[in-house]
Amino acid sequence: MRKWKFVFLVLLALWFGGVSWAVADEAAEEKALEAAQTWLALVDEGEYAKSWETAAQYFKNAVTMEQWQQTLSAVRIPLGTLVSRKLQSRQYATSLPGAPDGEYVIIQFEASFENKMASVETVTPMLDRDGKWRVSGYFIK
Repeated sequence: MRKWKFVFLVLLALWFGGVSWAVADEAAEEKALEAAQTWLALVDEGEYAKSWETAAQYFKNAVTMEQWQQTLSAVRIPLGTLVSRKLQSRQYATSLPGAPDGEYVIIQFEASFENKMASVETVTPMLDRDGKWRVSGYFIK
């Protein structure tokens, strides 16, 4: 009988351990989503330089402010103003292809613009060295 109690306690501990990981991931996802939405508001307002300034250090090391402004202008201006944006998915990850290991959340939004009714925006915030969530990647498809 003691053996079964021990097995039950181990399984219970494993289950609660899994729950705590899920809660931690969900809390990270919420903070990352908030950071992504704040950052997207800058992009939507045409504040491309400010979006670069508030991005993750990894992002800023990969692209200069001037390159970012030129690229984003070429991509976003033809789309016109944002009509709507709806959260499609979010996924916590600690490893991404071509990026250093760390804490990331891959967030996808269904977005509609004045000149492109259906698109998917992928925003990838990461936990920066100072403990704040900042955007490290942005793509529109």
